Amino acid sequence: MSSAALLVILSVYLALLFFVAHWAEKKAKSKWTNNPYVYSLSLAVYCSAWTYYGSIGVAANSGLNYLPTYIGPIIIIPAWMVVLRKIIRISRVNKISSIADFISLRYGNSRFLGALVSLVCLFGILPYIALQLKAIAETFHVVTKTSLSSNFLNDTTTYVAIALALFASYYGTRYVDASEKRKGIVTAVAMESLLKLFFFLLVGMYVTFFVFDGFEDIYQKASVMKDFAQKNTIGGIPQAINWFLLCVVSLFAIFLLPRQFQMSVIENNRESHVKTAVWLFPLYLLLINIFVYPIAWGGNILFEGSNVNADTYSLLIPQLMGNKTITVLVFLGGFSAAISMIVVSCIGLSTMLSNNVLIPYGFLGTLTSGSPEQNTRRIVNIRKVGIFSLIILAYFIYRVVVLDYNLVSIGLVSFVVIAQLAPSFFGAITWRRGSRRGAITGIIAGFAVCTYTLLIPYATGASHIGSSFISDGLFGIALLKPFALFGLDYLTPIPHALFWSMFANIFVFMSVSVTFRGNYRERNYAEMFVDIDKYITMHESAFIWKGTAYTSDINKVLKRFLGEERTKRAMSIFHTKYGVDNNQDLADARLIKFAENLLTGHIGTASAKILIASVVKEEKITLPEVLKILEESHENIIINKKLTETSNELKAITGELKEANEKLIRKDKQKDEFLDTVTHELRTPITAIKAASEILHDDDDVPEEIRKQFLQNIISESDRLNRLIDKILDLEKFETGKQKINAAYNNLDHTIEKALEPLQQLIRNKGISIHQVQCGITDAFYDEDRIVQVITNLISNAIKFCPEQNGNIYITVNDDDTEITTIIKDNGKGINPEDIDTIFDKFYQSNNQNIKKPVGSGLGLAISRQIIEYHGGKIWAANSKEGGANLIFTLPKS
Repeated sequence: MSSAALLVILSVYLALLFFVAHWAEKKAKSKWTNNPYVYSLSLAVYCSAWTYYGSIGVAANSGLNYLPTYIGPIIIIPAWMVVLRKIIRISRVNKISSIADFISLRYGNSRFLGALVSLVCLFGILPYIALQLKAIAETFHVVTKTSLSSNFLNDTTTYVAIALALFASYYGTRYVDASEKRKGIVTAVAMESLLKLFFFLLVGMYVTFFVFDGFEDIYQKASVMKDFAQKNTIGGIPQAINWFLLCVVSLFAIFLLPRQFQMSVIENNRESHVKTAVWLFPLYLLLINIFVYPIAWGGNILFEGSNVNADTYSLLIPQLMGNKTITVLVFLGGFSAAISMIVVSCIGLSTMLSNNVLIPYGFLGTLTSGSPEQNTRRIVNIRKVGIFSLIILAYFIYRVVVLDYNLVSIGLVSFVVIAQLAPSFFGAITWRRGSRRGAITGIIAGFAVCTYTLLIPYATGASHIGSSFISDGLFGIALLKPFALFGLDYLTPIPHALFWSMFANIFVFMSVSVTFRGNYRERNYAEMFVDIDKYITMHESAFIWKGTAYTSDINKVLKRFLGEERTKRAMSIFHTKYGVDNNQDLADARLIKFAENLLTGHIGTASAKILIASVVKEEKITLPEVLKILEESHENIIINKKLTETSNELKAITGELKEANEKLIRKDKQKDEFLDTVTHELRTPITAIKAASEILHDDDDVPEEIRKQFLQNIISESDRLNRLIDKILDLEKFETGKQKINAAYNNLDHTIEKALEPLQQLIRNKGISIHQVQCGITDAFYDEDRIVQVITNLISNAIKFCPEQNGNIYITVNDDDTEITTIIKDNGKGINPEDIDTIFDKFYQSNNQNIKKPVGSGLGLAISRQIIEYHGGKIWAANSKEGGANLIFTLPKS
C-alpha cells in the first residue's frame, strides 16, 4: 500500500478518535460513558505496542518467555477488590490526581518526595513512549514497504507525534482540577481497546485457520525447528526464578505505571466498577494472548532463514499472502495500542510535572497573585505545554536512542525503573511506620542500583558491544559486574536489576523508617491511609492540626483558585456536613484539611499545603499527642459499634417504647387514632411473646423441637417489635423537628443500587424483574442514608403489589433545571382512586391487595413523605395508563 493511502486511513482514524472523545465529553452523564465495561476496557491501556507486536517477537525468539508480563497482573487482580478499592477511596477523599500526589501526601505532603517520584516516572516512561513511536514508525514502513528516512521532515511518525500531542493536550486538560474525570479520553481508550483486540484476534484466526490448518498444524511444523523444545520450556530453578521476578515486576507495573494509576484510580467514578474489572480485564489479557504463540511460530515457519523482525510477523504474514485488508487492520490495531499508551501516559506525566515540580518549585508565587481566571488559564496552559513537550521529547528519544533496541527490552527497563516506587507505595497503605526519609532514601538507593545494573549498560549500548565494564566490572572488580553483581550470574539482566534494586530499596526504606521516626503529619496520614475505611465518611475529622486560622483568610486563598461561586458552594457543603456555623471566624483542623483537598486537584498536595500554611499559624504537635488523639478516635469508633450491636435488647426496647408514647401524647393532642393503632400493632407481638413464654415457663415437658419453635417465635416477634419502635421514633423526630438531614453531593445511581441491595433476595423469591435506567447524576444534594430509606420503602411497596407471575418494576430518573424526579413503577393492579391521597398517611393499608394483607407496619410511606419534605421535595402516587402504580418523588437542585 502507498504511503499516501495509509496516511489518509490514519487521518480518518484520528478524526474518529477526536469525534468519540468529543461526543463522550458532551454525553458525560450517558450510560454509554458511565458503565463498568468502559472502565474495564480502559484498563487495557496496559496492552501497548509491546503487547501487540513485542510479545510475538519474544515468543518467536524465546518461546514462552512472553507470558510472565501477563501472569503477574492476573495473579494480583483478585486482590483488587481490597487493594485497588482502598487506593481509590484514599485518592477520592483526598482529591489525589497522580501517583506522585498519592505517595507524597502519605509521607506528610513532602514537596521533595513528590518531585522525586515525578522525575522517576519521567525517566522511566519517556523511553517507553518513544518505544510506541518506534512501533508506529517501523510498522508503517512495513505496510508501505518503504524505509525509514533520516530526515525527520520525511518521517511519518513526526506528524503522528504532533497530532497525538495536540489531541492529548486538548482533551487531557479540559479541567483545571486534575482529579476530575476525563470521560472523553476514557471512552476513546476503551474503544481503542476493543479495536486492537478485535484486529489481533482477526489476524490470529487468519494465520491459524487460513494460512495454516489450525493449532496442531502449526505445532507439528514448528516442533521440528531448531531449539524449539529448549525455547518452549520453563527450564530449571534458575529459569523459574527469572520467571518469578518478571511476574513481580509486571505485578508492580499494573499498579504503578502512571497510565494504569490514571485509568484505574483517577478515572474511576464508582467503586462497584472494580467488580467487573476483576473478571473482564484478565479475560482481555487472555484473549489478546491466545494467538501470540501461533502467529510467532507461524512466522518462524514461513520466514525461516530470512532476516526479518519477528515483532512484525502479524503484519508480514498477511502481507506475504497478499491480503492488504488484514494487513492494514492489524496496523490500525497496533496504532491504537501505541497511541492509547502515549496519550494516557502523557496526561499522567504532565499532571505530575505541573503539580509536583513546576508549580511548587517555580510558578506558585505567580499563581498566588493572579485572579481565578488567570490562574485557571495558567495551570491549564502549563499542562498543555507539558503534554505537548513530553510527546515531542519522546519523539526525539525515539530518533536518537531507541532505534537500536527491540520493543520488549525497552518496556521491561521502564518496568524496573517504575518498580522503584513499589516499597513506598505499598508501604503507604500497609505500614504505619514508613516515613518520608525512608521513602526518599529507598527510592534513591533503588534507582541508583537500577542505573548501575541496567540503565548505564543499555544507554551506552554496552550490552551489545561487550565493553570491559560489562565483562570485568567497575575498576576491573569481578563482583561489580553490572549483569552479575556480587556473583549473581544466573539471572538475566531485567530480573537481575530488579532483584538488587528492590533489595536496596526495601532495605533502606525499612531501616531508615525504623531508625528515624516521621513527624506528626506523616503519622497522621499513615493512620488515615492504612485505616481509610474508618475515616472515609468524616475524613477531615481525622486530620490533626493545632494553631490559629481564620475562615476569611482560607476563603481568600480558595477564591483565588476556585472562584467566588465554587468556593461558596464548597463552604456550604462543609458547613452542612459538619454542622458548623456559617459565621464562625476561627477555622479548625477540619476546614484546614477540607481547603487543602480542594486545592490539591488544581496544584497538587505539596503546593496546597504551602498555600494554606501561608495564611495560618500552625503550632507544633508532638508524636505522643498525635497517638493519643488517634487512640481516642479509635476508641470512640469501637464504643459506637458496640452500642449499635446492643441496641435490640428487650429492656432498652421497653424504655424506648415508653419514651416514644410519652412524647407522642405530650406533643400532639390529636393522636388518639394514631395511638390506638400503635397499641394494636404492639399488642400483637407482645401477646405472641407472652403466650410462648408462659408455655415454656409452665410446662417443663415441652418437646425440644417445639421449645425451639417457641423461642424462635419470641425472637421474631421481638425483632418485629423493635422495627416498629424504630419507625415510630423516626416519625416522631421528623414531626417534632428534631431530625437532622446531613446533605452532601451524591451519585443518584449509586444510591439506588444501595437501596436495591438488601431487597435482592425478596426480588428473586418473587421472580420480579428490575429495570433501572442509569441517570448519570453525580452531583445531587441530599442525605444519602435517608434517600436510601425512601427508595427502599417505595420499592418494597412496589414488590408487595407486583403480580405473582411476570412482575416488573421500572426505576427512572428525570433531570431538569430545577429538580430531579424519580419514578418507581410496578405492573400490579394499581391504587384504588379513593386511596391515592391517603397512602402516605400513618398506618395506611390498602384495600386493593393481591391475595392477602402485606406484612408491614404501615409507617414506611409516612416516614418517606417526611424525609422528602425535609429535603424540600414532593412525593405522591398516581396510577399508570398502562396499568400498575407510580410512586414519584422530587429533590430540588441545590
